[in-house]
Amino acid sequence: MACTNCSTGSKDGTPRGCKNNGTCGTDSCNKLTVFDWLSNMSLPGGQKPFDCVEVRFKNGRKEFFRNTENITLSIGDIVATEASPGHDIGIVTLTGELVKMQMKKKGADPYGEALKIYRKASQKDIDIWSEARAKEEPMKVIARELAIKLNLEMKISDIEFQGDASKATFYYTANDRVDFRQLIKDYAREFGIRIEMKQVGFRQEAARLGGIGSCGRELCCSTWLTDFRSVNTSAARYQQLSLNPQKLAGQCGKLKCCLNYELDTYLDAIKGMPDLDTKLFTEKGDAICQKVDIFKELMWFAYTDNMAHWHVLKVTQVKELVALNKQKQRITALEDYVEEPSAAEIVEKSFQNAVGQDSLTRFDKPKPKKKRPNKKRKPTGERNARNNKK
Repeated sequence: MACTNCSTGSKDGTPRGCKNNGTCGTDSCNKLTVFDWLSNMSLPGGQKPFDCVEVRFKNGRKEFFRNTENITLSIGDIVATEASPGHDIGIVTLTGELVKMQMKKKGADPYGEALKIYRKASQKDIDIWSEARAKEEPMKVIARELAIKLNLEMKISDIEFQGDASKATFYYTANDRVDFRQLIKDYAREFGIRIEMKQVGFRQEAARLGGIGSCGRELCCSTWLTDFRSVNTSAARYQQLSLNPQKLAGQCGKLKCCLNYELDTYLDAIKGMPDLDTKLFTEKGDAICQKVDIFKELMWFAYTDNMAHWHVLKVTQVKELVALNKQKQRITALEDYVEEPSAAEIVEKSFQNAVGQDSLTRFDKPKPKKKRPNKKRKPTGERNARNNKK
């Protein structure tokens, strides 16, 4: 089944299809899609459907347009929309009352001024649009070379042609402000079209380009995530994660957005729990907290003179010991408060060799050398007599 929402159409106007049931990650067919759960419902009282539609362009860029000509549109139609200057070509991704909810969600006025839809795209419009999109990748290579010649600290991440091929938008990322006035002149001289430069953040760049995360799935920012909340290293500390920047950073170079997904659950769980820097004062010595299991409500402590041996205590026990220390009372030892696990908690684990009878360290051992059989040599007299006969 070919994807019916592929933005790259063939010359006869039919979608080429990504051959991946609409879940391809190359041309953004399934990027930030919205399920129209009102499609099979009629409006009460014979009301007219909402006259705005949602149109998707390259790499998930979506805008809202007003259907003033009352054109019959459905999801997947290729339309010519108003642009400045000229017109643009996009694909309808949402119609009806659900568009009104999407506009409110994104802060747009459903009844305010909006750009118009001119018509359904003709075959000539689709041909010009396809030819323009075919030029984007070669242009990107030349654009990066021109930026390097001018020693500009910027990266051209993507190029998007307008549907009528009259304008090209260059998306770039940069750490500081970039003076690209000379660069625009070089681009206009080289490509002969109207140039527009648009700076995007590193997360927006990753959302436009897409990719596969360390979890093995497509990036959240390129599939369903629309708002980019700030992520701090404190989110990793609350979740007891290792502060390794290589593991905590995503493809955008920033902290992963998924660090915020379970943060509220952890914050609720650690309410009322002692801090990680809690100290217990005993007659045997001072003990420092080494590890915390938030959901099991367990804390591991070790004496300062023997950091290798840890003692596990429950959170309720730690609170009692902290209260005694505040009254300037020292407990005898941590060993008196460590509870032995019950018989039900002790589960005998049996491991099965998954690779058969072979050992996991079979490649570490050198192969034994085969001993060649020793051939008995004949006496010297017999060999000489044999050679004389020859």
